[in-house]
Amino acid sequence: MMRASFHRAAITLFISVSVVFCLLLPSIAFAKETAVIQNIKLANTRDDLLTYFDVKQAFTQKINQAVLNGIPTTFSFYITLYKTGDSWFDKKISDIQIKSTLKYNSLKKEFSVLRPWKNEKAIITPSFDEAKSLMTEMDNLTIIPLNQLVKGDKYQLRIKAELDKVTLPLSLHTVLFFVSFWNFETNWYLINFTY
Repeated sequence: MMRASFHRAAITLFISVSVVFCLLLPSIAFAKETAVIQNIKLANTRDDLLTYFDVKQAFTQKINQAVLNGIPTTFSFYITLYKTGDSWFDKKISDIQIKSTLKYNSLKKEFSVLRPWKNEKAIITPSFDEAKSLMTEMDNLTIIPLNQLVKGDKYQLRIKAELDKVTLPLSLHTVLFFVSFWNFETNWYLINFTY
């Protein structure tokens, strides 16, 4: 009798540990594929404050597969500038959201990258690597005119990137079941500076 309850307890413990391990497994598996923002730089022209940055590890195997299957892929970038200081609350002085979209034309075997924030036409390239670079490298992005900043004041730039959710026709949901696993969202990255 005692032996049977011991076995029951051991089986219950094994099932509990197995369930916890299975719940943790996806987070362990995807930990290596977390997108990050790197190489953040601030610069200025005579008139404007600019930023530069890269998103690394944004293109996982699932995202690559989706793009090559013709699913348009859009990254959103959020750039917010706050005036910080002695008060309890930071004051938001600039809030920018930009998008870049990548599409693959399998008939022409070329990629199209649209970056409307650059005021340019879609860039067409046969290189997937070049298309991915165009999607993940931000350069010369205007944050705010310099005349809106105050000399000696403290500021904080916050940057985040995410993959926009994809809506597929119902007929494709069963074929492209992997779509639910190819989303990403970075943490907020902060840069503090004094003007």
